[in-house]
Amino acid sequence: MKKPIHTVMNQFSVQDNSLIVGGMSIKDLAIKMGRTPFYAYDKQVIAQKVETFKKFIPSRIKLHYAIKANPMPDVVQFLSGLVDGFDLASLGEMNVALDTSMPSEKISFAGPGKRQEELNASIMAGVTINIESSHELTRIIAGAETIGKKPRVAIRVNPDFELKSSGMKMGGGPKQFGIDTEIVPEVLKDIGKLDVEFMGFHIFSGSQNLSAEAIIEAHNKTLDLAVRLSEHAPSVVKKLNIGGGFGIPYFPGESHLDLAPIGKNLETILPKLDESIPGVDVIIELGRYLVGESGVYVCQIIEKKISRGETFLIVDGGLHHHLAASGNFGQVIRKNYPVAIGNKIQGKNETVSIVGPLCTPLDILGSKMDLPKAEAGDFVVIFQSGAYGYTASPHAFLSHPPPLQILV
Repeated sequence: MKKPIHTVMNQFSVQDNSLIVGGMSIKDLAIKMGRTPFYAYDKQVIAQKVETFKKFIPSRIKLHYAIKANPMPDVVQFLSGLVDGFDLASLGEMNVALDTSMPSEKISFAGPGKRQEELNASIMAGVTINIESSHELTRIIAGAETIGKKPRVAIRVNPDFELKSSGMKMGGGPKQFGIDTEIVPEVLKDIGKLDVEFMGFHIFSGSQNLSAEAIIEAHNKTLDLAVRLSEHAPSVVKKLNIGGGFGIPYFPGESHLDLAPIGKNLETILPKLDESIPGVDVIIELGRYLVGESGVYVCQIIEKKISRGETFLIVDGGLHHHLAASGNFGQVIRKNYPVAIGNKIQGKNETVSIVGPLCTPLDILGSKMDLPKAEAGDFVVIFQSGAYGYTASPHAFLSHPPPLQILV
């Protein structure tokens, strides 16, 4: 039976007072894994997020998965059957993507500092390279001449606007990402003189946004900008990646993003785009939105300790495994991720802080939280951990073992 665990936690069920992930209780998952800590990602939750997207967003919009959110091979393999393409940020991610059934022509590579070997591998594989500078274009051409193969390229545009209310702004103002809007026509002229296959534009202005109004405004400006830039294109614009930015709730007071008005707005503005750029594939690139809510980080309580009237649950995990939950990954003021005692979802509460085994006061996974009374051996579960958890954390810090991962 579904029971609310937290104001935004309704993706998992509870049975016999235990959290159920992927059809298994937390205790059974821990037995299956052999040890804690570990990350578990629920296939059904991922599939439901894709279904939600398709329910509200026009069917002609292509959905791409941004692998950087969670590059676990099993997760990427699973999503290869649910989405229309992949977007990469490294050669390592490219290798994961190319090991799936996703055709290379539906894969693109973005990043402001691509190494020559990454550019060459993209050319060889037929992956679209999102150009981040004129100098990078020169390096692409040099690699293509050596390899003897025509590269696929698109321009990543640094727009002259930003996605308002974003957790992380990726466009507008001076940025290391993309080519400034005002320079794009000149670069397009250069592309027209080169032996490349021009694919289109990638216009990404921000991420982790829970405001439908802000996303709608960004979509309107993005499509207008694409139309203006298309007038300078050396050939037909085949693809237009309008970024993503769809966020998920993490903290008290945050709500799930409402996709309905976003979809309605796209239905309204797409016909205008079709008049100017007929037949263009419009892509929305999402990472955190698709996988973030599917994941939990599970660690086990080693000791319950009282220090001068405050209770601490000392666990076998910490910031070296889940930097974001510790508040050291972009938070200005630390906030608690949603947390539960995985094998005691309900019970008489007490106020506790959850800390890890590291010799630093920064190793905090939960500060002064009201949770059911727990003891050594119980399991602490941190929700919203499916994106930027495992790979965004400093596993080598203090030489503790890394966490495990499983897709269930």
